Amino acid sequence: MKKKIFLFCLFLFGLSAAMAQGKWELKKNQDGIAVYTRKAAKGSIKELRVVCELDATKAQLISTIENIADYNSWVYSNKKSTILKMITPQNIIYYTQSHLPWPIKDRDLIVELNITPTPEVLNIQAKSLPDYLPKEADYIRVPYSLALWKVTQAADNKLKVDYTFSIDPGGSIPSWIVNATLTIGPFNSFVKLKQILKAQKQPAIN
Repeated sequence: MKKKIFLFCLFLFGLSAAMAQGKWELKKNQDGIAVYTRKAAKGSIKELRVVCELDATKAQLISTIENIADYNSWVYSNKKSTILKMITPQNIIYYTQSHLPWPIKDRDLIVELNITPTPEVLNIQAKSLPDYLPKEADYIRVPYSLALWKVTQAADNKLKVDYTFSIDPGGSIPSWIVNATLTIGPFNSFVKLKQILKAQKQPAIN
């Protein structure tokens, strides 16, 4: 009986958490990239979702994600990214710095990247590790971020990406400013990523 009550309480907790989250609202749909936001279950900063197709193979996407040092070529506002520890080629801890417009102070972030390919779904998780290194005086350490990629095969040898992202940028940025600009970075990052991956598929010209 106690077990049934416990399971019922878990069900109610999960239901209330789901109800606390808002529905995904489409904010931008351009160049085949759809960007959504919704109210988070906790906090005042919204969650973000990107749905798009990439003209690439899973191997090409994995190779691009693993190339940490090249993130400044496609990740929006990235100043530099360096590997701190390579546990395996698909489990990497790295450090990254982001430039933000004045007067907002630049941020830095330590991330653990996990890439888990299966025949059906490629799962990618990038989760913050804020206490992995001492804080830098010139940067505000991002206390929390979580990015999840769900990648499946689409038609015409393309990949369908369902990407979700949540963040607490730290510091004293008003949440309304974060929410108002939340879609800019991810949209521009996926535009660049699509270009890079498409270029990799182009045949070399002799």
